Amino acid sequence: MRRRVLLWLAVVVTIVAVVFGGLFAFQRKLIYLPEGGPLPPAADALPGGRDVTLHTSDGLRLGAWYFPVDDARATVLVAPGNAGNRALRAPLARALTARGLSVLLLDYRGYGGNPGSPTEEGLLRDVRAAREFLVHRAGVPQRNLLYAGESLGCAVVAELATHHPPAGLVLRSPFTELAAVAQRHYPFLPARLLLWDRFPVVNHVSGTNTPTTVVYGTEDGIVPPEQSLAVARAGNARTVAVEGAGHNDAVLLDGTAFVDAIVDRAPR
Repeated sequence: MRRRVLLWLAVVVTIVAVVFGGLFAFQRKLIYLPEGGPLPPAADALPGGRDVTLHTSDGLRLGAWYFPVDDARATVLVAPGNAGNRALRAPLARALTARGLSVLLLDYRGYGGNPGSPTEEGLLRDVRAAREFLVHRAGVPQRNLLYAGESLGCAVVAELATHHPPAGLVLRSPFTELAAVAQRHYPFLPARLLLWDRFPVVNHVSGTNTPTTVVYGTEDGIVPPEQSLAVARAGNARTVAVEGAGHNDAVLLDGTAFVDAIVDRAPR
């Protein structure tokens, strides 16, 4: 009997070790869900659009779409979430350009046909390359920049804002930190011990004085609304609640509440 118990214990320990090991090794496959290319030209997505190349500090060349507007009030750097590619964000660019704002749609490494594999460090390099393009190649003054982040992208632009503060920061469905979301969905796992990528949004927003707005859906089942509200408190941010909206609902992608929140942060 004792031998049988020990045998079953060994089997259970082995299964747990395999599951934990697999999740540890392949965690980035669960976090980052890119769609590749090829993508149509930017002008096909929106008239006047330009295909541009971003140059990262570690030598990657990333494709992006730039939609300049004559006499724009501001330029919006859009950092997407963890899934899809920039084609999915074209309706947001259309809505913002119609309101007089220029837009840069960024695709991270590994997304939209771009080279490389996504990591936290890599995404931070990518958004810096996007800002470098706008300031040094497109000639947009830093004081006329707005950063808009979507879910995971909130962490990316919030970190950028600590080094290069924009005129305004709009965070759609931000989490407090990646581990907090993982713990919510996988309560049986020690997420903080397993995760390589941290994305500590609360730390970033509390370290900047940038005027900030947090937009969130009240029925978000992926990033709990209480996490978005915690980010808002940490950043002394304005909040916009979209009643009944879930994380991936179209109303949070290019709906009036999100668009208005971005336009309202533009310099007067």
